[in-house]
Amino acid sequence: MAISAAGERSLSAQAVADLVGGRLLGDGTVALRRVGALEHADEGTLSLLSSRRFTEAFASSRAGAVLVSPALADLPTGPVTRIIVAEPGRALLAALEAFHPAPSRRPGVDPSATIGEGSTFGPDVEIGPQVVVGRGVRLGARVRLEAGAVVEDGVEIGDDSVVGPRAVCHAGSRLGRRVVLKAGAVVGGRGFGFVSDAEGHTPIPHVGGCVLEDDVQIGSASCVDRGSLQDTVVGQGTKVDNLVHIGHNVRIGARCLLMALVGVAGSTRIGDGVILAGQAGLIDHLKIGDGARVGAKSAVMGNVPAGAEVGGYPARGHREFLRSQAALYRMARIIDQLERLVAERGDRG
Repeated sequence: MAISAAGERSLSAQAVADLVGGRLLGDGTVALRRVGALEHADEGTLSLLSSRRFTEAFASSRAGAVLVSPALADLPTGPVTRIIVAEPGRALLAALEAFHPAPSRRPGVDPSATIGEGSTFGPDVEIGPQVVVGRGVRLGARVRLEAGAVVEDGVEIGDDSVVGPRAVCHAGSRLGRRVVLKAGAVVGGRGFGFVSDAEGHTPIPHVGGCVLEDDVQIGSASCVDRGSLQDTVVGQGTKVDNLVHIGHNVRIGARCLLMALVGVAGSTRIGDGVILAGQAGLIDHLKIGDGARVGAKSAVMGNVPAGAEVGGYPARGHREFLRSQAALYRMARIIDQLERLVAERGDRG
């Protein structure tokens, strides 16, 4: 890789092909300086074509080189320098890492940080400005706590994890390896539970923990509540988007995706590989089977079997939901016809 005096990185098309294990067609000497979309690419841009939906953009693109799946390698129009690779999306990740390497680490503790008694740190820990670390905290190797993060007493955080700016890990939280909390995320806070009577609402103490297994990501301003009597658990590899709420005692399996504004009420059980699309809401004590898919803005009020696709309010089978929506739209025409019939009958008096 060449680096200019201005710090700009450059890779030849052949170097990118070697990096991603692809087969090069066209000019291997093309200098690539950035990664970008087909529509806005210029001769210094590496771009991506992974679906026929984007062949029109590909045909008019000025990209210097394009990562292309084998099925699309022989398109007659479009950039001539092509890197043929079985999984263009994964190849793009490798290219992005080459053009945009992670910033160099700066191990150490900022003088403005507050560190509690009895806390232990692994090697190469990085603790930023205004960070607060409680007593008895255990940080693994290469953990990074960014500006203003708060880690309360007794929290455990595994190797290579990152707690973003102003994120909070309450007491009772345990984070695995390579966990990422984005800015403002809150894990392990007391759940929303009360005993209600004529005198008002008395909060229930929540004494369970909050466990994030390896490779979990929690998005900005998302909250994962601690359990009441048992742990709230987010399984290995699960990714949670911004503005998501996961209630107390919820257990989420491995490799799930929870998208923006999802809400999961207490004690719901979610299997492995589940996808909850944006603004989906789940009531408490449900069971969502492995591999289920819940559509955007759905209200899930009953258990969902493994592999099912549901949507709507209340959520039902995806095909049934689409049929009901189509029937509703047809109803307007039927009402118009009925009104005309009533009007004609009235005219005949």
